[in-house]
Amino acid sequence: MRSNDVIPSPSLRSRVNSAKNLLFGNGKSRFFGLRAQNDRQAGFTYLTVLFAVAFMGLGLALTGEVWHTALTRDRELQLLYSGNQYRRAIERYYVSGPRQYPRTLEDLLRDPRKPGTERYLRKLYFDPLTGKSEWGLVKAPDGGIMGVYSLSEDSPKKVAGFAFANREFEGAAKYSDWKFLYNPGTQQVPIPQQGAAPGTQQVPIPQQLPVPGTRQVPPAQLPVPGTM
Repeated sequence: MRSNDVIPSPSLRSRVNSAKNLLFGNGKSRFFGLRAQNDRQAGFTYLTVLFAVAFMGLGLALTGEVWHTALTRDRELQLLYSGNQYRRAIERYYVSGPRQYPRTLEDLLRDPRKPGTERYLRKLYFDPLTGKSEWGLVKAPDGGIMGVYSLSEDSPKKVAGFAFANREFEGAAKYSDWKFLYNPGTQQVPIPQQGAAPGTQQVPIPQQLPVPGTRQVPPAQLPVPGTM
């Protein structure tokens, strides 16, 4: 060794290593640090996607429930309309002949008792709940058909607020309990046109005119309190 060579002191060597670490850092520690940071970011992204999917699923479920309820109520209105059309047709069939019930629903399209063509229905209606033309039939004592009902066993959404002719439907547990009957012994008021087709209107009932030669007696007036 030459006399002019300089041997670095330990303190100088440590300072150089510290400077290298500050400038370049430890490669292995930097690698694992970046990897841990990437793992955390990936975990947050995964949780965000999970929450987004959960909220989307909840929204779709609520939308589907609302749509299903609206569709069910619309089918209920169709059932009330079709069922009451059958009931009115059975009533007209019964009162326009020798007090008989139709033997088949097709008899409502053409009365076999009449020589000509007399219709009580324009067409045979489908069951809006099952989508089929088959109905449950309520047999009359003479063997004819006195009413129809849906074959659906589902629970109805509508349980109250029915018209007078459908008052027995209140509180029914299933649609098959909605029986559209015509019974002349219990029928007290005309059957309403429940859910009439758009564009139709009810015919007003004219007032009863007095018989010629008679005089209408005005209703008695009650005395006003305090005048006697």
